[in-house]
Amino acid sequence: MHKLTLALLASFAAADGLAAETFTIDPDHTLPLFEVNHLGFSTQRGRFDRTAGRISLDTAKQTGSVELTIAADSINMGQAKWNEHMQSADFFNVAQYPTITFRSDRLLFEGGKPVAAEGQLTLLGTTRPVWLKIERFTCGENPIVKKPLCAADIEATLKRSEFGMTKYLPGVGDEVRVRVPVEAFRD
Repeated sequence: MHKLTLALLASFAAADGLAAETFTIDPDHTLPLFEVNHLGFSTQRGRFDRTAGRISLDTAKQTGSVELTIAADSINMGQAKWNEHMQSADFFNVAQYPTITFRSDRLLFEGGKPVAAEGQLTLLGTTRPVWLKIERFTCGENPIVKKPLCAADIEATLKRSEFGMTKYLPGVGDEVRVRVPVEAFRD
């Protein structure tokens, strides 16, 4: 789920009129969020507070790549005990799998802008294909630090059971919606 976030990074790479440029993900503004049904009563949400990654984009050729790493132990559910439970072997097993990664060498473009990324998400030691939708892709100068950046909102849906995360199914939903705001500074 947080992995999808990775695809989001891909969207940054498509700065208008720039060829073969690279971008570094801004960890302060790239915080993967996820949502899951809880016992049929509510939608519970969490996020990951530490990310890193790079995006490469060649808009002329409409190609690019994304590498995103999420620190699994940075999960934030809003409560210390809940964070500990989510870090345990029941869920993210951060002792054995400290990172979640997304890699993509295939970006899909419409009108010169990336609109999707196809890649591989690795979660709990399992790697599976993931498709990410890229929305609101835009590039410009950050008005505070005066540096060029690109940003987007990334969205994906996945099944946690496909990565071996099966604790409390079906009470805690299998379908996980991932949303990632992504910002990346041009190198």
